[in-house]
Amino acid sequence: MRELHAPGPWTAPSGSISSRVAFAAAHVVPQVGAENVPGAPAVVDWDATLAYRHEIWRFGLGVADAMDTAQRGMGLDWAATQELVRRSSAEAASVGARIACGAGTDQLDPASVEPGEAGLASVIDAYREQVHVVQDAGAQVIVMASRALAKVARSPEDYARVYDAVLAEADKPVVLHWLGTMFDPALAGYWGSDDVASATATFLDLIKAHQDRVDGVKVSLLDAQHEIGLRRSLAALEGSPVRLYTGDDFNYPELIAGDEQGHSDALLGIFAAIYPAASTALQALDAGDAGRGHAILASTEKLGRHIFAAPTYYYKTGVAFLSWLNGFQTGFQLVGGLHSGRSLAHLVELARLADGCGMLLDPALAAQRLDALLVTNGVSA
Repeated sequence: MRELHAPGPWTAPSGSISSRVAFAAAHVVPQVGAENVPGAPAVVDWDATLAYRHEIWRFGLGVADAMDTAQRGMGLDWAATQELVRRSSAEAASVGARIACGAGTDQLDPASVEPGEAGLASVIDAYREQVHVVQDAGAQVIVMASRALAKVARSPEDYARVYDAVLAEADKPVVLHWLGTMFDPALAGYWGSDDVASATATFLDLIKAHQDRVDGVKVSLLDAQHEIGLRRSLAALEGSPVRLYTGDDFNYPELIAGDEQGHSDALLGIFAAIYPAASTALQALDAGDAGRGHAILASTEKLGRHIFAAPTYYYKTGVAFLSWLNGFQTGFQLVGGLHSGRSLAHLVELARLADGCGMLLDPALAAQRLDALLVTNGVSA
């Protein structure tokens, strides 16, 4: 095995990060030895899960919790999700840290709803329940895309009706989440069309109708030019500003660095994996050193593209693998058995890329765990 590099020159900030609003969408750590197998209720290692969030907060980033990175709809059931929201929000409050949590409809089985009035009403009720869970915990609401809504909606008007009702429940401005099919194939045709331009028009109409209730939008389509165009459309709106939180785990360096017309803020799964580098880059942007800030983010881009390579919805495996290599969880596992979602070759390449950009924070531990993984899988050093 080759000798691993020292970690990068990462620094925790002495104060708040100010030039960008940045959230890392954190994963959950399963309890080792529990029945975290496909189809079983999630059994979470709360100490390790919350400790990871404190590490992200220590580096000045906010935490976006109970999102798709935390395996919503892919292993994390609604009972565990509610506990996650409450526990994480309480921990954030204890240190004065920023937290936002996903409110969706995953307590509702999409197979149980059909298009029509009853289906739409069920979706609205499910959203309302989750919005109140998040608000009652003291977290900012992120209105997640809904598989059930994608099934029952038959027009842009159906989406408008549901979101009108959901946003009426918000006690503070929310983040709207547009998640592409590369992350969740069940969300095809969201906003009432498979055509991105038509869907974007519907999305913008919704924002204009509720602008005072929308803090920002998280867009996860992995299309930088679309995001830049949407960002400029938001900037042109009259009234309260609406942020664009990039969810583009491929092109985040250029989108966060921005251009002469503006920049994206961040709500990213990849930031949960590279939070020390992300924080250091944002500190450079705060200091007016845009070149260094962009360079640090760009140094992690190959790692991000690898972790989020197709099939993209298995990116959580890579986030957990890097967490394990860095000593933040005792076993390389995910709830629902999802750690089996990537091949050994993929994981070895991930480790190589992480080493190359200084993201193996304890090289000796990472080498020990990589060696154990290879031997377990029948590969001798």
